[in-house]
Amino acid sequence: MRGREKFAKFKPLINALTKVYSVFPKSFRLKMMANLRKKPGNIALVKRYALLKTLAKSVGDNVSIFPDVYLQNVQELEIGNNVSFQPMVYIEAYGGVKIGDDVSFAEGASMFSVNHGFSDLGTPIKDQPLIALPIRIESNVWIGAKATILGGTKVATGTIVAAGAVVSKNTEINSTVAGVPAKIIKIRQ
Repeated sequence: MRGREKFAKFKPLINALTKVYSVFPKSFRLKMMANLRKKPGNIALVKRYALLKTLAKSVGDNVSIFPDVYLQNVQELEIGNNVSFQPMVYIEAYGGVKIGDDVSFAEGASMFSVNHGFSDLGTPIKDQPLIALPIRIESNVWIGAKATILGGTKVATGTIVAAGAVVSKNTEINSTVAGVPAKIIKIRQ
């Protein structure tokens, strides 16, 4: 049975859990999410999903958050339908992250929608203000293992980001990008 069929089967339970979780204070829900981070199994998967629905800006259907996924500043995160986050994915959503439908994040992928300011030479970089840099991942995208998406970028529909790539600028529709920094190596036709 595919994930979509499993999701449909458990949708009433997910909706009930989401309603129950939503009555708890946000700080408590964030702690619950952190406590569930390393838990394996379908029950933990359902609980993480239901909690995320109460914390993020928006979350679609059939979203899988596997163990050891780190989601920071989830209140700035928007997720479409049929999205999977494999173990060790790290997303810093401070600057805003919008993920379309049918997107897969392989193990160890990361996104950073924020950067340190560094323009004031008289102030240590760590003390300079943060700069919000939104990220948009369009639909039908595969982010390979240990790939990194930097702030201020858009990953276009149909893009494959190769394992280990660092995306620092927008991609083209149906492209395959690889390298550091990521460059187009193929257009999918």
